[in-house]
Amino acid sequence: MAYPSESPTVVLPRGVDAAQAGQTRLHGVDLARALAVLGMFVAHIGPLMLDPHAGTAAEVLAAFGNGHASILFATLAGVSLALLTGGSRPHEGLALRRDRIRIAVRAAILFVLGMALTQLGTPIMVILSYYAVYFVLALPVLVLRPRVLLASAGIWAVVAPLVSYFIRRSLGGETAGGALSFSDLASLSDAGAGLLRLLLDGAYPVLTWMPFVLVGLAVGRLDLRSTAVRLRLLGSGIGLAVLGYGGSWLALNVFGGIRALAPILDALRPMADQVGRTPLELLRMVSFGTVPTSNPALLLLDAPHSGTTFEIVGSTGFALAALALCLMVVDRLRTVLAPLTAVGALALTVYTLQAVALKFVMDADPAFLTAHPWLPLTALALVSVLFCGLWRPLLGRGPLERVLHWASTRASTALAR
Repeated sequence: MAYPSESPTVVLPRGVDAAQAGQTRLHGVDLARALAVLGMFVAHIGPLMLDPHAGTAAEVLAAFGNGHASILFATLAGVSLALLTGGSRPHEGLALRRDRIRIAVRAAILFVLGMALTQLGTPIMVILSYYAVYFVLALPVLVLRPRVLLASAGIWAVVAPLVSYFIRRSLGGETAGGALSFSDLASLSDAGAGLLRLLLDGAYPVLTWMPFVLVGLAVGRLDLRSTAVRLRLLGSGIGLAVLGYGGSWLALNVFGGIRALAPILDALRPMADQVGRTPLELLRMVSFGTVPTSNPALLLLDAPHSGTTFEIVGSTGFALAALALCLMVVDRLRTVLAPLTAVGALALTVYTLQAVALKFVMDADPAFLTAHPWLPLTALALVSVLFCGLWRPLLGRGPLERVLHWASTRASTALAR
């Protein structure tokens, strides 16, 4: 992954020590990334995942984590790419060529790591291979101005869900998320299906997720140390959240969306009654990257992982507001929040370790997990914060972050001259 500390936005004179260099880092971005990682913990092994009756607190936590965390993660990918390539003063010439090589090498490593984790059989839909494709597709647009990036993201957010829906409908059949593994390379047909999963119908399909990266790239080109920029970012985030989620509510409840969905809702009613949900609530819980192609009115939902325009706009707003608040809060509470920002700085290591750990956690006695639904999440979060809080000040970059930095820097130095 790309990290803001590696961006030469501020050129330090020879002899400046590591403590001074640390002052150039945007710790608020690290804090936001930490929230994204911990939010994915909630989505993967939160109490509501283990016990549907875990209580109101578990439902509130799930509402913030499910969908929002991975989208915040993807948006921050764009922010980090911008910071890596110069921030508000984008690199040009040789520096930009080296940046592109570094990003491409990181993408290759992330792609392989993502396939390895999926092949391992971890019980989550691993985002890393998708993340790698986002990186590669961002390479040509690194030179675009923020306004152009935002306009492109807006058009993409409106058009891509419709394109996705009609392409998938023409292909027939339905998929349920998923990620890429080495098994998908066993044959040419498997590889084709894997490519389709990455681009169109997987858990985090490129076709409907690139707007998050483009918005993040535009945001990373701004002066994120400016209070005025942070306030505009917060206001824009709140506005987009209202537009996305409020627009979906209006489309469903005022403009006839619920009536159009009536056949689906009626079919879901018996199951919804069994689990104590309304049919609409249950419908909002069954998306795994895309909406089914059985009814065009499903495009009016703002459900997590549905890939609709309303979800893209609303969740982008949530991500921008979260980033703005993190940038503001960390300035006042940097010491207190240091263990959390350390999690964000070691995000790739933490994400990978939790993916491996969950393979063994989910093999535990189901009755024990149901009886103690908060225990796995609490333990995983505390261990992550403790590990990163100790590692970061003592050893700097995390283990996997070191691999990315070393490999990408060596390659860029050797290939770009």
